[in-house]
Amino acid sequence: MGVLACMGVLSPFPFYYWLWTNPQTWVDLCGKGHDPSKIMALVSHLLKLIQFISLFSVSTLSWPPPFYFWPLFIFGQFLNFRVYQLLGESGTYYGVRFGKDIPWVTEFPFGVIRDPQYVGGISSLLACLSWVPFFYLLLWVLGNVFVILLESKEDPATRAKPLS
Repeated sequence: MGVLACMGVLSPFPFYYWLWTNPQTWVDLCGKGHDPSKIMALVSHLLKLIQFISLFSVSTLSWPPPFYFWPLFIFGQFLNFRVYQLLGESGTYYGVRFGKDIPWVTEFPFGVIRDPQYVGGISSLLACLSWVPFFYLLLWVLGNVFVILLESKEDPATRAKPLS
């Protein structure tokens, strides 16, 4: 189960790498009349489900959770909700890379927390430390760090051109 769980935890990161580095290929693959951000969101949700099933397969659940669970989890989910609320689906799912005009956002948590979506995800993961073996959480966190570094280098010249 360990190798499958590792593969499941890491499953989204090659997809994100491919989309970030080859946005025109994704836009072309999605085709005219199809929103590449929406399709990315659907695929990402499927990959997120695979990640959760993978973590669940190696977890030992107990109740009640430790004292640190609720603050970390609520804070993490608040950040994720807020990012999605401010950016919307296209802003969250690489719309700028797919040639969409995404307005710059400065409201909280942007401008206060660097990469708030990833900080929120990592916070939520750390909340589960008592249930999930550290190694699997570390893999997921390292995957997030990889994507943070990947997304920190964006060349506007490599953005996709929307299909008309």
